[in-house]
Amino acid sequence: MSRNTEFIPFALPSLGAAEEEAVLGVMRSGWLTTGKEAVSFEREFAARVGSRFALALNSATAGLHLALEAVGIGPGDTVVTTPLTFTASAEIVRYLGAEVLFSDIEEGGFNLDPRELERTLDRAKAAGKRVKALVPVHLAGEPCDMKSLMQLCEKRGIAIIEDAAHAFPVRSNDGRMTGTSGRAGVYSFYATKTITTGEGGMLVTDDEELAERVRIMRLHGIDRTVWDRYTSADARWAYSVVEAGYKYNLTDLAAAIGRVQLGRADEFLNRRREIAERYDAAFGGLSPLHLPPRKEEHAWHLYILRLTADAGIDRDALIERLAEAGIGTSVHYIPLHIMPYYRDLYRLKPEDFPRSLAAYRSGFSLPIYPAMSEEQVDRVIRAVENSL
Repeated sequence: MSRNTEFIPFALPSLGAAEEEAVLGVMRSGWLTTGKEAVSFEREFAARVGSRFALALNSATAGLHLALEAVGIGPGDTVVTTPLTFTASAEIVRYLGAEVLFSDIEEGGFNLDPRELERTLDRAKAAGKRVKALVPVHLAGEPCDMKSLMQLCEKRGIAIIEDAAHAFPVRSNDGRMTGTSGRAGVYSFYATKTITTGEGGMLVTDDEELAERVRIMRLHGIDRTVWDRYTSADARWAYSVVEAGYKYNLTDLAAAIGRVQLGRADEFLNRRREIAERYDAAFGGLSPLHLPPRKEEHAWHLYILRLTADAGIDRDALIERLAEAGIGTSVHYIPLHIMPYYRDLYRLKPEDFPRSLAAYRSGFSLPIYPAMSEEQVDRVIRAVENSL
C-alpha cells in the first residue's frame, strides 16, 4: 500500500454535529443515566417500527437474554437458532441453562432455511427435546422468510424472538418491520450497526406482559425506575425488589445519540443501498464471485461476497491482498458449530451444517457505510478486481 493511500476501514459510524449537541444537552441537564431521553427514544422507536412497546437496553445481547427469560426459557428447554451468526444469538440460551439446537441456512443465502428448520424440529421432537423458542437472525440486513417461519412455529407452539441486530429499518415478507413479527424482536445499536448509540439495543413487542417483565428485569428487578424515584413531583426513596434482575438499562447519553440517529435512519439506508448497487454492478460480471442475495427490502448492514467453488482463489489470501491495497474487510461469521465451546458441548462436526460452513469458507465482507465517499467506493471496487 502506498504511504499516501488512506486506509479504508471496514466500518465507521456516521456521527455529526447533531449527535454532539444532543450529548452536550444531556451533560448540561445534570441527568446522565436512564431518564427522559431514554423514554423519548423508546416512544419514537416504537412508533417507527409500529410496535406497542419498545424498551431501551445497553445491548442487543441483553435484549435477547431478557426476551427468552420473559417467555420462560430455562433448564430442560431447547432453543433453535442458526450456526452462522455472532455468538450472542446462542449464548443467551446458555445463560438460562437451556440447550442450543442449530439449524442450517438456505442454499446460496445466509438465513435459516424453513424447510431445513422443519426437519430439525421433527428430529428434535423424535429425540424428546422440548423446543420452546426460535431465534432467527436477519443476517447482513436481509430479512428472513418470516411468513414461513411464523407458520411453522405457530402450529408447534414455539415462540419466535427475532435477532434483528442487522436489519433496521426494513420489512420482512409478511409486511411487518423486521423484529416485529414474533413475540419480541431485538435491535443492536453497536458502533458498526445501521444506527448507533455506541453500545446499546432495543427490544420491541406487542405483548404487554412480556414488556412489563423486561422493564422490571432490565434494572435489578426493581419495581420503580430511578427516573421516577428521583424526579417525579412526589418522589419517594422507597422501592421494592420483586425479582433478581439484571443491570441492562440504557443511559440518557446513549439515548440522545440514538434519537438523532433514528431521525437519520432512512438517509443512512439510502446511502448503503447506493453503495450496494455500485458493488452489484461492478462485481456481477466477475465469474469468481457470487453476489449477496438481493431482496426488495434489505438493510445492507453487511455486503458479503462469496467466491465460487471453482474459482481457485484462496479467500484468506484475497483478504490479505485487499488489506495491502488499503481496504478493510471482515468475515461473517465463523460458524458457532465449529467454535470450541459449542463443538465440544454438543459433539458437533464441521460437516454437520454444510451450508453454513461453505458460506464461512467462501465469504468476505466489504466496507458499506454511509460516510464512504464515491472515491472510496471506487477504490474498493478496483482493489477487489485487481486482487482477483
